Amino acid sequence: MKPETLNFFDKVYEVARQIPYGRVTSYGAIANFLGATRGARMVGYAMNGSHNKDVPAHRVVNRKGLLTGKHHFDGTNLMQQLLESEGVEVVDNQIQNFETLFWNPSVLLSE
Repeated sequence: MKPETLNFFDKVYEVARQIPYGRVTSYGAIANFLGATRGARMVGYAMNGSHNKDVPAHRVVNRKGLLTGKHHFDGTNLMQQLLESEGVEVVDNQIQNFETLFWNPSVLLSE
């Protein structure tokens, strides 16, 4: 992997570590914050590689609030279980009240 990719991943991890307990954000929101407007897929790759890095990857979902990355977690429903343990309601792999729980790093980290 190229060094600039690793640096991007580290930046993604730093943003993800700031997602508050009980809140969620999207791959695209993180990419936008980092200036990589079309980089949602790269954020996804970073989340896939975040195991053992103390990154709350379970709090990062797709732009519609779907748990699209759940197959990268050990166990059948670990991503959902982690979210539910924080009070986030998930029905059919969909975050309920997504708009209310959505944490936008571009707004909240820029203040």
